[in-house]
Amino acid sequence: MWVEFNALADESKIWIYQASRSFTDVELQELEMSLKDFVDNWAAHGTGLKASFLIKYKRFIILGVDAASAQASGCSIDTSVRFIQELEKKYAVDLLDKMNVTFKQGEYLAYKPLIDFKKLVKNKSVSGKTIVFNNLVNTKKELETDWEIPLEESWHNRFL
Repeated sequence: MWVEFNALADESKIWIYQASRSFTDVELQELEMSLKDFVDNWAAHGTGLKASFLIKYKRFIILGVDAASAQASGCSIDTSVRFIQELEKKYAVDLLDKMNVTFKQGEYLAYKPLIDFKKLVKNKSVSGKTIVFNNLVNTKKELETDWEIPLEESWHNRFL
């Protein structure tokens, strides 16, 4: 059952999918409806999940499940991945490729393959202070505190 994202507990499990490009305004409207419909009907072993979503920066889709009400099972997680794969096809965008990095360059977001990002670090085009998106966060609380962080504080710091 869909709930407002801010109504999810801090310990709620989240999954972050970064898009290889920004979604258009028309796509965002469609995505909102599709995502709301998906989370409203998302279930684990026949029990509806207290779930929500966010779309951030026209580029990130964040799904969240309040584990206090019912935990997402392997089957329900598989269902969500199939849903994300359908979105990839519909919008001709990569959402599941984890070998890319999104980071801030001023007020803009840059999206680069990991190998190119390493070159940017080596060439000092990005620094330890560059804000990166740590898509490995697992909970709503971590999303709020550890998602947008300086490169030097993230797992990306191994490239410095």
